[in-house]
Amino acid sequence: LLLGAVISSGLGMLAVLGIVHGTRLKEDAALALVLSVFFGAGIVLSVIAQKQSEGHAAGLDSFIYGRTAALLARDAQLILLGAGLVLLVCALLFKELRLLCFDPGFAAAQGWPVLLLDVVLMALVVGVTVLGLQAVGLILVIAMIVIPPAAARFWTHRLGRMALVAGMFGAVSGFLGALVSALTPKLPSGAMIVLVAGAFFALSALFGPARGWLPRRRALKRLNARVAAQHLLRSMYELTNDEPTAAFAARSELLEDRAWSSAGLDQAVRRAIDDELLVRAPGDDRAYALTESGRAAARRVTRNHRLWELYLIAHADIAPSHVDRDADMVEHVLDPAMID
Repeated sequence: LLLGAVISSGLGMLAVLGIVHGTRLKEDAALALVLSVFFGAGIVLSVIAQKQSEGHAAGLDSFIYGRTAALLARDAQLILLGAGLVLLVCALLFKELRLLCFDPGFAAAQGWPVLLLDVVLMALVVGVTVLGLQAVGLILVIAMIVIPPAAARFWTHRLGRMALVAGMFGAVSGFLGALVSALTPKLPSGAMIVLVAGAFFALSALFGPARGWLPRRRALKRLNARVAAQHLLRSMYELTNDEPTAAFAARSELLEDRAWSSAGLDQAVRRAIDDELLVRAPGDDRAYALTESGRAAARRVTRNHRLWELYLIAHADIAPSHVDRDADMVEHVLDPAMID
């Protein structure tokens, strides 16, 4: 059965690569075509095998659902040997495979054998799939290939670290899933392994520092606060004409100058006062003036805005009637080198 899995997977891999490189079809269409045809062929062969007298003894069910708890020492040795070979090839061809995954067109232009590297990469996937059949079964092995690296993507932007984190997630998922299955009667090992991996994915999606929902939410909140503060400073600078003496701008003027919401303006004003960039007018808490540090910050923000407007007009061929909007969207994330 393992030999048959290797042969059929290899034929499927070559069929996908042949369609992708020999026709105008994209990879997703080729995968859908080959998987559906091979799945149909597999069902036909399965029915034929089950009708044989020794069909059930062949252990087809174990390959569909996995048999982690029944793995023998020689099975573990086979998995260890195969995993070691896959790791060795990945280590030797890491930069080539990374280039292939990120930019195959550039790899081809640089003279790399893209088709050969594609065959190697697909062969590694096939090898890992066949090795995982006995542990978690035909259906769940796909989850074990996809979930750990998908979870690792939330923790780092570097591919090398991502590979290490994905391997750690896969190993810990296998250990904890098998442990829970062993301690709890009648719980299937393969399903528990995938459930643990799914839990790692959920936690990573929520809390992963690189792309997790919560860190991104916090970063977006900080960015919005900084953008609101810069909008307020520029409005104050333009309304007061950068007068050296304290010049006050009314709250109503600020609301008209920019499409603020009332609550958004009040929040930006409170934050600017806390940062000692604004002060309230004596006896009138609905008018504000820039402090010395606030005026310096407002001057810097306004200058960056106007520099970016001039750059867009002169070098990006943006119409002057549209340049203010485009400058307003980008000026808040300009780094010092770009400003210089």
